[in-house]
Formats: sequence, C-alpha cells, structure tokens
Amino acid sequence: MTWSAPHLLWLLILVPVLAAGLGWALHRRRQALLLFAEARLLTTLTPDLDVRRQQSRLGLLVIASALLLLALAGPQWGVSWQTLQQRGVDIVIALDTSRSMLAEDIKPNRLERAKLAIQDMLPQLQGDRVSLVPFAGSAFVQCPLTLDYGVFAENLRAVQVGIIPKGGTSLAAAITNGIEAFEGRHGKNAILLIITDGEDHEGQVQSAAKHAADKGIRIYTIGIGTADGELIPLTESGQNGQASQTSFLKNRHGQIVKSRLDTSTLQDIALATGGAYIYAAGQSLGLDEFYLRYISQLEGREFASTRERRFHERFQWPLGVALLLLAIEAVMSSRRQTH
Repeated sequence: MTWSAPHLLWLLILVPVLAAGLGWALHRRRQALLLFAEARLLTTLTPDLDVRRQQSRLGLLVIASALLLLALAGPQWGVSWQTLQQRGVDIVIALDTSRSMLAEDIKPNRLERAKLAIQDMLPQLQGDRVSLVPFAGSAFVQCPLTLDYGVFAENLRAVQVGIIPKGGTSLAAAITNGIEAFEGRHGKNAILLIITDGEDHEGQVQSAAKHAADKGIRIYTIGIGTADGELIPLTESGQNGQASQTSFLKNRHGQIVKSRLDTSTLQDIALATGGAYIYAAGQSLGLDEFYLRYISQLEGREFASTRERRFHERFQWPLGVALLLLAIEAVMSSRRQTH
C-alpha cells in the first residue's frame, strides 16, 4: 500500500485546524446567545435546540473533510502486472550543415528553420526511434537510434554550420552514414529522412541510393530553399572593438555564390528507394505531412516487451464515504425531535 505521503501529511494538518475553527464558531454562537439571556434561561428560550446534535454535525463535517483530503492525496493499494510492448519505426534524420544552409530565403535561415521543424515533429513520435546524422562534405552519426527524445533534442540543438570539418555537401555520405545508423536493422520499418537544399558537390549519389534500396531502406527527401536561390551570409568579427560585419560567401574565383534548391537530385534519390520528395513549406517544412502520410501508416517493429507493476487507485472509497457523511450532515437537524 502506497500513499502520496508528503502531500497527505501536509493536507491532514488542515483537519484539526478545521475542527478547531468549527468548534470556535459553535462556541461563539453560544456566547452570542448569552448576551441576550442568562444560561438558565436558554433552555426556556430555545427548548428544542440540541447541543449534542450540533456537535454531531460538526463531527461529521470534520470526518468528511479528512476523507476528502485523503481522497485528494490519491491512496493506492493492490498491485497488478501489465505487459507493455514497444513498437515503432526507425527514423534516421540526416541534416545538411553545409554553409549553404545559412541562406536566409527561409527565415531565420535554412538550418535553424530545419532544426525548429524537427523539434516540433518530436511530439508526434510515439514509440518511434530516431537518430541524427549531420552532414556536409562528410557525415557522422551524432545521436544513435533512441527513444529518449530529450537526448535527441539536446544533440539537435548542438548542430551548427561548421560541425563537420570538411566543407561542401556530400549526399552520398549522408546516405551511407544514415544506413550505418540503422545498426543493421533494415526493411520496411527503416526510414531515412534527408533535409537539404539538394546541392551535391561530391557525386556518387545514385550509387549510395541504390545501396539503400538494396537494403530496403526508403529515403524521403525534404528540399529546403528556393529555386531562385539566395546569397550565403558570413559574419566576420570586427577589429579593435568594431562591430561585426556581414559579407557573402565567394567561390575560388572571387565570385559571390548563390545557393539554389536542387529538386531534381532529391527527387531521383527518393524515386530510387521508393520514398518521396517533399518541398519544404510552412513552419513545419512539410514534416507534419511526412509523418502523418508516410510514417504513421506503418505497422512498426516490436523493439521490446516489458512488465510494469501498476498500483490500483483507491481514492473512490474515501471519496464515497465523505459524500455520504456530507449528505447525512445536510439532512440532520440541530433541534430535538418532538413527539
């Protein structure tokens, strides 16, 4: 038998306080009557008033209040064992962290908007394991598959441009490391989600996509950015206390680079693996549509079965008795019954 002990002890302190308050009120009422008549005359003026009945009603109120507080504390006793099965889909999220993700055609910029959208998607994951793979010119598994969404969120917040030492964008590296993140568990319950602007600088994308398809991994691509493109801002610290200045990324020939969304590459990757391409739109970048349309329909794999001990709630008993006592107190008269 277990109780919410700290709360229960504090709440029960109110019971004697209530009893003292009601007793004082009854005493004050009698003192008020004595102002109008002497004690020996009270029985003549109020012949049907029964002090014991008044005290009985007071006692019922005190006991009912104690039982209500007891019910509020949530008493529990009796134990049963329940078997819980953990089922879900494995989702590996490969997030582009190349410099092109600093483009501000999606506010505040592509990378920050993608991180916010992923964060907003987490509450929808009910039993699905999730992993995080940042990539640029190379990739690595930053967060292995986990059901601890808090840990995943901490790793997500740590992602920033420059976390990958090698510059550029390698979609092949994102796919290859994404496959490794599944830890050998492939098939229809393995989903690789790639969020990127689609610009690939390393090649071998089709070969990597075919490798994923051979393992039964479906790749869903989220294209972030605009077809018109946007300049890539770079913030440079000022010298001698001067304010920081913003410049724009240039190529090796000194020309300013404009990053544009490459939809065709992302569509080819999705098509090759039986996945789908989604154009990033709105605050969620289409991740809500991605989950509801593609993930929530999957049956999911059973990860583990656990047995949990459950205590039975018994607040109904003191609550029921308290209500009964309050009903009795309400119909009980403070006057003597006359025959």
